[in-house]
Amino acid sequence: MLRNKIKSISYKVAFSLFLLAALNVHAQQADSTKDEKWNLHFQQTLIGQYHPTFAVKYSGANSLQPGAENSQSLTSTLFFDTRIWKGGQLIVNPELAGGTGLSKVLGVAGALNGETYRVGSPAPDLYFGRAYIRQQFSLGNDSDNVEDDINQLKGKQPPSYISVNAGKFSVEDFFDANTYSHDPRTDFFNWALMSGGAWDYPANTRGYTWGIVIELVHPSWTFRISSVMEPEFANGPFMDMHISKAHSETLEYGRIYKLSGKKGAWHLIGFFNQAHMGSYRQTLSDTIYHLDVTQTRSYSNTKAGFLLTAEQQVGKNAGIFARVSYNDGQNESFAFTEIDQSVCGGYVIYGKAWKRENDKGEIAFVVNGISNVHRAYLAAGGYGFIIGDGALNYGNECILEVNYLAQVTKNLWLTPDYQFVLNPAYNKDRGPVHVFGLRVHIEY
Repeated sequence: MLRNKIKSISYKVAFSLFLLAALNVHAQQADSTKDEKWNLHFQQTLIGQYHPTFAVKYSGANSLQPGAENSQSLTSTLFFDTRIWKGGQLIVNPELAGGTGLSKVLGVAGALNGETYRVGSPAPDLYFGRAYIRQQFSLGNDSDNVEDDINQLKGKQPPSYISVNAGKFSVEDFFDANTYSHDPRTDFFNWALMSGGAWDYPANTRGYTWGIVIELVHPSWTFRISSVMEPEFANGPFMDMHISKAHSETLEYGRIYKLSGKKGAWHLIGFFNQAHMGSYRQTLSDTIYHLDVTQTRSYSNTKAGFLLTAEQQVGKNAGIFARVSYNDGQNESFAFTEIDQSVCGGYVIYGKAWKRENDKGEIAFVVNGISNVHRAYLAAGGYGFIIGDGALNYGNECILEVNYLAQVTKNLWLTPDYQFVLNPAYNKDRGPVHVFGLRVHIEY
């Protein structure tokens, strides 16, 4: 126990000292060169949440606890990006994460804090979130100026290009990049608002995978394709090395346009996952499996689906967005969360309208559902990796989220947040639940 605490403190001290030294060097470099050879950014996000007591008829092993409870989570990320040759970049992001979500991130399919993970221990852990090479090939002689940003170097970039990205990353870095609803560090907290809830996107427990993403980018349209690894088991920390049997492919086509002079975009995503996942139907068909879907795991099981995401600027300082996502729901929810159908929409207004340029207010509504065989499995007393009350009186899980992002200083933002959850884990016999949160976000 003591050794683990000392190790955790040492990691945090070393991480902080490296950050301060590197930011100082980068600040000197940024003043002396026009096109960056490398850059360094840092973020730290602390989220605290609380829910009061709510009514239940029963609880199971994976239920959101009905008694009042609170939780805290913390992530710190160092974003390092450097040019390694013409058109080539190396991107490395060490990350320190600790804490946990309400009820250890159990009991709500649209989980309540996008900065928490289904990990066994809340103790801070240091790991590499991203470590990949990006190679860009220009498709013309024109170029645009891009600014220094997280995992982006200041300098010239062609408006049309092909890029190849290979290594460790999150597939969410490239797909479904909705302007108004994507990043739980600055946007909505809820998992089902980070991306399409029914996109069981391939990742380990922390949200990262290994593989390759190829992008074809044009000013008015984009096309992306990826092939990446799946975890060894549902919500597992390690990737399955049997890559011929366990893999995921994703395709995305997007259009960027203007409507009455206002920016808009839509993206259509299709995905196919093959992994060592269990079958709900097989589990229900024979008592030898004891309602344990993990006992029916096979590399022959698959999951396929789609995601449609859209966004539209409205007025000078506001935007709306919507997502529809679906997967076939026949086999085990494996990497993201237990949602087979999801619809969401929301509205974002920016503080420039009231002379608070870096503030914004947000509101969104989500409706989640699961397939017939998935609900039969839960109703019979089965458990997934994130939900399961031991029984089920089925109803769609509905979530309303409202928050306000306020800039306090140049590098500090505070976000009070409220979520209302009706039928948590699709169960009419539990809730509703009121969840109150506060996010503290620092960015350099």
